[in-house]
Amino acid sequence: MLSMMTVSRQPRPLDAARIPKHLAIIMDGNGRWAKSRGLPRIAGHKAGVDAVKTVVKAASELGVEHLTLYSFSTENWLRPRREVAGLMGLLARTLKQEAVDLNRNGVRLRAFGRIAELPTSVRRELDRAVDALSKNRKITLNLALNYGARQEIVDAANRLIAQGATAITEKSLGGALYTSGIPDPDLVIRTSGERRLSNFLLWQLAYAEIYVTPVCWPDFGRTHLIEAIRDYQGRERRFGGL
Repeated sequence: MLSMMTVSRQPRPLDAARIPKHLAIIMDGNGRWAKSRGLPRIAGHKAGVDAVKTVVKAASELGVEHLTLYSFSTENWLRPRREVAGLMGLLARTLKQEAVDLNRNGVRLRAFGRIAELPTSVRRELDRAVDALSKNRKITLNLALNYGARQEIVDAANRLIAQGATAITEKSLGGALYTSGIPDPDLVIRTSGERRLSNFLLWQLAYAEIYVTPVCWPDFGRTHLIEAIRDYQGRERRFGGL
């Protein structure tokens, strides 16, 4: 009598030729992660910073060329003042503390959104970090800060009008967006299970693949990133064709 044996299937390896060139992430769930542990919301945001460091390193090692993180939306100003102040302080400290490691790992930093409306301390550290990392080319980390996609499109249209445009085309509008010069994302990941784009890169995500995971952002790591990319590689992208 033959004994039954369970054969475990190993997940298929990633195809290095089909790594998304541009990966965008809606980092959601910091507050829920903290609440489930009886911690203040700012503790979730601090844990989220560790996830950012892990994912930037993993994305770079996997061959992602552009990584865009939805870091602070224009709607986030509606949160309690204490939480917003904590977020801004955390952002300024993180930019100051992590620039050396980012530079060591070949990360170039960019930021887009209504940056002029951010606190002076954040803008100062952001300018320093962007300048210090400007020569790196291994991966570009884009931080969407005080960002809203609808506001971006309005700003782009107004920029073209100010330049004397009498008609607007897809090409001219695309060139006036904050993300001009950056390829559109191939894959967008949203953590914490929500199934919406939340005013994030509405123009640029027209043909991006969407991956939603129930994992809260502070728990999202290299393994989860690989799972998302593996799922992406299993899809057939037609861009509206057959």
